[in-house]
Amino acid sequence: MLYLEVEIKKMKKVITTKNAPAAIGPYSQAILSNNTLYCSGQIAINPQTGSLVIDNIRNETMQVMRNISEVLKAADMDFSNIVKCSIFMKDMNDYSEINKVYSMYFIEEPPAREAIEVSALPKNVNVEISVIAVK
Repeated sequence: MLYLEVEIKKMKKVITTKNAPAAIGPYSQAILSNNTLYCSGQIAINPQTGSLVIDNIRNETMQVMRNISEVLKAADMDFSNIVKCSIFMKDMNDYSEINKVYSMYFIEEPPAREAIEVSALPKNVNVEISVIAVK
């Protein structure tokens, strides 16, 4: 059993950076397993101040994307490595504005994704985005 646990730990590396918000619960910012990075959902917390950026959906989405960028950098990746995104939003009416910001990060070969309206998100934010990236 101990051998199996050691092998699993070799395949799993916790990715963390101070340039993105610290986890607000029992989870990691991201996990690198083999060559695949599984990023936890990012919300619009400014990591320098710890405050939420929720004055409008555009600024909120920009902060989310900056946070994702920093987690990717910590794993020596960038937006071109992303193969899958999940966007969770409280109001589907925000979809167009979220999409305008999101599209700035994926000029060519955008990843697969889904966009889902939900009733609530952590800290009562309006948008949360998680990604999967591959080296």
